[in-house]
Amino acid sequence: MAENGETRCKFWLPKKNRFCSNARIGNSVFCGNHSQRTDDQWIPCPIDPSHSVLQENLVGHVKRCPLLKQVEALSAQPFYQKGINAGEEDGEERDKQGSCCPDGIVTSEMKRNLLYSMSVSQFYELIRKIETAHGIICTDIEVSYNLPEACNMWIKKEIDRKLPFQEKHVLQQASIIGNLEEIGALKRYKNVKGCESDIEQEDESVAAVVEFGAGRGYLTQMLVDCYGIRMVYLVERKSYKLKADRSLRQKENLVLERLRIDIEDLNLNAVESLHGVSYVAVGKHLCGPATDLSLRCCLSRQDNGSSSTLRGLAIATCCHHLCQWKHYINKEYFTQMGFSKDEFLGMTWLTSWAVDADHGSNLPEITDLGSTGKREEEEEEEGENGWRRVEEIVRKMEPKERAVIGFKCKQIIDAGRMSWVKKQGLESKLVKYIPHSISPENTLLLAGIPSLPYPQV
Repeated sequence: MAENGETRCKFWLPKKNRFCSNARIGNSVFCGNHSQRTDDQWIPCPIDPSHSVLQENLVGHVKRCPLLKQVEALSAQPFYQKGINAGEEDGEERDKQGSCCPDGIVTSEMKRNLLYSMSVSQFYELIRKIETAHGIICTDIEVSYNLPEACNMWIKKEIDRKLPFQEKHVLQQASIIGNLEEIGALKRYKNVKGCESDIEQEDESVAAVVEFGAGRGYLTQMLVDCYGIRMVYLVERKSYKLKADRSLRQKENLVLERLRIDIEDLNLNAVESLHGVSYVAVGKHLCGPATDLSLRCCLSRQDNGSSSTLRGLAIATCCHHLCQWKHYINKEYFTQMGFSKDEFLGMTWLTSWAVDADHGSNLPEITDLGSTGKREEEEEEEGENGWRRVEEIVRKMEPKERAVIGFKCKQIIDAGRMSWVKKQGLESKLVKYIPHSISPENTLLLAGIPSLPYPQV
């Protein structure tokens, strides 16, 4: 045993309170995972940048990277089109203030540094512009907590016990669906009972659902159980356990396709089985730019002829701090309001203030996003020889004041998305679809065909 211990890696694992048990490599006292090498020897894998590889091993690694076969298989799919929904850095020429990062993704740290590098007067001017814009364009966000009768089997836990049930998620899913029904994008079938497949096909107006950022797919599971949807497309780039797929595949005559692909690269019109089919698009908590990618995927390249028809859309937005100028769907909207690209990036970082407090704290729900108050006296204190850092001002702000600013930024970003959807010919609105106590990320972007009649139940 002692001899065996001498051949083991000497890297200490504090969480396990022991040394690594892997064998050493060569003359090193560490294993391959913990061998001490300088950072400049490591480069991102060209196949999957989420992990790095030694530059000297790059040629061999590319040939045997675990994701190589997956990438090759995806590239062969007709619906794969690299970057089709990514957006472009257009609008930079209208941004006279330049950019902190003209190319690539701007990290949260870069956004924070951009904001903290402002002078106090510049920071307060940005806050004033946010308050002015919010007061003009975000005045009609209604509360629409809508739990439809059709979803009672889930709400009352009258479902297969093998299916995972968390009340907060079920209520969110049901309200998303209820809002789609309310705008006429969904119609209930009379004979839907439980999870049975015997459904009276009275209306073929909506035959399919496309769920973006589907995860395990239980929002779609509820749609299938309660509304008789016959075709299901789950778009998700990651692999998940305990998916709804197993339960869905047991349903007779249900077409189920899980598209393991980044939304950025999905050409929805090239999904052959969806040609000529009417569908609704849904997404529960589509993080950051995923909302913008999904909107482009559904609306910016719709053809006549063989393409599918979007009947309704419901996307619950979240994680606005991850939004990027390149991906954002309505840059013109921001530039016309007088915001620069860098100010947009600063606003995305400010959105984290809306939900950075403990959800169990006594911070009240922000329902009336009024002005956060005058700051003339504070600005006068700045003086020529005594610049106060923005970081210090932020640290002294009250939690509610920070939350108000964060929510305003989130709603302005979502209002721009709503405006873009309207330009595509759909009726669109923003609603608060779930109480703040269930989730502070409670904004739902709704859209539907203007002439779509309300369902007859």
